Amino acid sequence: MTESDPAAGGPGRVAHSRVPMRGRDPRERGRKATPLELLFDLTFVVAVGTASSYFAEMVAGDHAGPAVVAFTLAMFAITNAWISYSWFASAFGTDDWLYRSLTMLQMIGVVVFALGLPAMFHSVEEGDHLEIRAMVIGYVVMRIAMVAQWWRTARESPAFHRVSTANIRWTVIAQAGWLVVAFTKLSFGPVLVAFAVFAVLELLLPVLTQGGAGGTPWHPHHVAERYGLFAIITLGEGVVGTVASSGGLLGGPHGTEWTANAVAVVVAGVGLTFGMWWVYFSTPFGDILVHRRARGYLFGYGHMLVFAGIAGAGAGLHVAGLYLEHHAKAGAVAVVLSLALPVGLYLLVVYLLHTLLLSAGDRFHLLLISLTLAVLGAAVLLSAAGAPVAVCLLVVMLAPFVTVVGYETVGHRHQRRMLADLTARRSPS
Repeated sequence: MTESDPAAGGPGRVAHSRVPMRGRDPRERGRKATPLELLFDLTFVVAVGTASSYFAEMVAGDHAGPAVVAFTLAMFAITNAWISYSWFASAFGTDDWLYRSLTMLQMIGVVVFALGLPAMFHSVEEGDHLEIRAMVIGYVVMRIAMVAQWWRTARESPAFHRVSTANIRWTVIAQAGWLVVAFTKLSFGPVLVAFAVFAVLELLLPVLTQGGAGGTPWHPHHVAERYGLFAIITLGEGVVGTVASSGGLLGGPHGTEWTANAVAVVVAGVGLTFGMWWVYFSTPFGDILVHRRARGYLFGYGHMLVFAGIAGAGAGLHVAGLYLEHHAKAGAVAVVLSLALPVGLYLLVVYLLHTLLLSAGDRFHLLLISLTLAVLGAAVLLSAAGAPVAVCLLVVMLAPFVTVVGYETVGHRHQRRMLADLTARRSPS
């Protein structure tokens, strides 16, 4: 513990005594993610992993449409809850005993939410109703913990009283709506419509309470680091998908002999995960947010699609393994699409965030994303032409490396110029 620790106790006080929640300094030097934040993230790995696993099984079972619906519902709730906590923590994290206790309550909510995912996926697959009661209970627990955090801020920080009370009001309204949706016996269609309505309300909460993401003292480099760390642990699902895909492909009486398919899956899975990591961290989001605070909302919620693409890619690798083990009903083209589409979504959204946050287009970026999509399209066409799925996986693996090569050779100079122009303008908008 250092002298700058906001929860540092004085003489005669416990180590993590209550600290007034008055807002952190958004220009604080050396601001880093805390061990508590990292532990909090790990509970979300369970939820992401569960959603990815059931998504893969449904796609492999040739139920791609319902799988996409269920996966979308799950990833929305997971990422929205994580975003809410992460931005609050960046602005008001005190790390005192009450803050830690409320964070633990949120972690309990994440686990309950994850336990409700199998029932939700199964209900979507059946199609007669939407079973989200356990999911909603877990989600409401997470959000009520956030209400308690905002209540602390409203009491202890007069400067942010209005923002805090607005967050409390709208969050409670949204949770009441979720409970009604979950525990009212409605058919599948109306429940989906109601889900969409309250999902939009959740997405609009920052706008309704603070006019975007500029009303609280969040730290740009801390927020960027938090998102980068969550991207890394979500990318870990790609490694999990690789292991799940290749384990059953080992030959021999004891599963100790490497087959060509197993080698291809391992190379494609690890290579794809590494390439997606390289692409993400080619953009200095923290430096950009220093000058683009008013675009924090775009950065924050735009990442919902980034995280969904990453988790979907891990699921796609799992689908490929099930297919190569002859445990899938889906055809070869559907299997390749299950990997190519989330990878394409991920790369496209990263490019869009880069362009929109910097307010600067680049023809070279258009060339790179076009080549990337061409590589993904080629993998699908090869599959349709009868090429082995293992070969198509290796082609998909090449997609992020189009950007990697482009950035390392030419793109880094373009990016430095864009950042220099942004710094020169010093525009907060």
